[in-house]
Amino acid sequence: MASQEDVFKKLVSHCKEYGFVFPSSEIYDGLAAVYDYGQNGVELKNNIKKYWWDSMVLLHENVVGIDAAIFMHPTTWKASGHVDAFNDPLIDNKDSKKRYRADVLIEDLIAKYDEKIDKECEKAAKKFGDSFDREMFCATNGRVKEYVEKRDAIHSRFVNAMEANDLAELKQIIVDNEIVCPISGTKNWTDVRQFNLMFSTEMGSTADGAMKVYLRPETAQGIFVNFLNVQKTGRLKVPFGICQIGKAFRNEIVARQFIFRMREFEQMEMQFFVRPGEELKWFEHWKQFRLRWHKALGLGDEKYRFHDHEKLAHYANAATDIEFQMPFGFKEVEGIHSRTDFDLSSHEKYSGKNIKYFDPEINQSYTPYVIETSIGVDRMFLSIMSAAYCEEQLEGGDSRVVLKLPPVLAPIKACVMPLVKKDGLPEKAREILNSLKFDFKCSYDEKDSIGKRYRRQDAIGTPFCITVDHQTIEDNCVTIRYRDTMLQERVEIDKLHSIIADAVNMKNLFKKIVNQ
Repeated sequence: MASQEDVFKKLVSHCKEYGFVFPSSEIYDGLAAVYDYGQNGVELKNNIKKYWWDSMVLLHENVVGIDAAIFMHPTTWKASGHVDAFNDPLIDNKDSKKRYRADVLIEDLIAKYDEKIDKECEKAAKKFGDSFDREMFCATNGRVKEYVEKRDAIHSRFVNAMEANDLAELKQIIVDNEIVCPISGTKNWTDVRQFNLMFSTEMGSTADGAMKVYLRPETAQGIFVNFLNVQKTGRLKVPFGICQIGKAFRNEIVARQFIFRMREFEQMEMQFFVRPGEELKWFEHWKQFRLRWHKALGLGDEKYRFHDHEKLAHYANAATDIEFQMPFGFKEVEGIHSRTDFDLSSHEKYSGKNIKYFDPEINQSYTPYVIETSIGVDRMFLSIMSAAYCEEQLEGGDSRVVLKLPPVLAPIKACVMPLVKKDGLPEKAREILNSLKFDFKCSYDEKDSIGKRYRRQDAIGTPFCITVDHQTIEDNCVTIRYRDTMLQERVEIDKLHSIIADAVNMKNLFKKIVNQ
């Protein structure tokens, strides 16, 4: 059985080999933590975005969309707190000249203790079988007890240091636990200091007249500053939501795990405006709706879990993450936050404009509270790819790599193949392709043996392969092959459209979400 790390490496190379994700500007040796989506990747990504967008604006008459600019007036980021508080604690190793996030070095150390504890528990579980009591074992086994105590002590110091923004204590934890630089192997560290994650640039034609502006680190603020524009022009009544999909940029120092943490990424966010006092009811509503949206894809309910935040952002009164089981553990793909009235109040204060909403039902003006749902497109893409990637041993010693993508998201829905490149079969295959292409993204393949062609389509996740043979010319039937089962059946050409349409219609997913 391949380790999860090996599976992840294979997935990364599969993404490149089959046109899903390429390292950016690769001919110049790439740019760290920046990636390009290839011809199949962009189709999958667009399908994910459509699934999210339509689930928001089609299924809810009180949710509308916008597309705000990436550049915003710099005071926006003062008001949002990003200029003063959007920082990571950094530390440099003087020998390797490499820079690290201090919190990540400490988290990695805690993870090592967790691994040691898990290994000991696994060994004991094998030994004791059904009678094994993990809690009792951790409390009584000398070695494990020591690991648990050390881990908890580090964790406690770490949480307190992060909450107090105590940079000296973060360094002290690194020193006390003799954490070494992964490259130089030395403990020759600088002090910890704060580093702002926003990319800045200048707007204006002269050096003197240039204004410092930022590439947005999130898409939410574009929604907040347009709150009244949308509300008034759309004559919307609270509660209502505004959603958008767009690029965001963060100068991440520790960007890793492929497209999981990048410097340029895409977000799908909705801000839902509610009456003060009703926010926790709506927080629960959106929490459940968003989980149903994920589960409807059929990747496995057990792969999702909620992770409630212990430490809330200063503006939030409830926050949870939807985590997905990636090859490197459960990781956040979506955040749901109750942001109170922090954002609108702050923009009102900094802009000097009145951003209050007049509620005709209670004849009162107030600053609405906000429930946010925020999902990373790239993380969603990675979670779908890692759940779909499958290596199968077949009868007769053969094997295949197949992407068991949800058909609604698959980049190509059907591939039409003539059995041979003669006897009128290519012409018939083209005729079928032309009848399907108005509704579905299809491809045509006549190169290599039929088996090799099937393997190629399996590797990019195409749900249906349609083979045109000599019999087709006589009876107007083709062989359709189903990706997941590899079953083949003869069907009439006229029935192809409805077979594909039934499998790839997003309406089926929306019904699941709404009817649960």
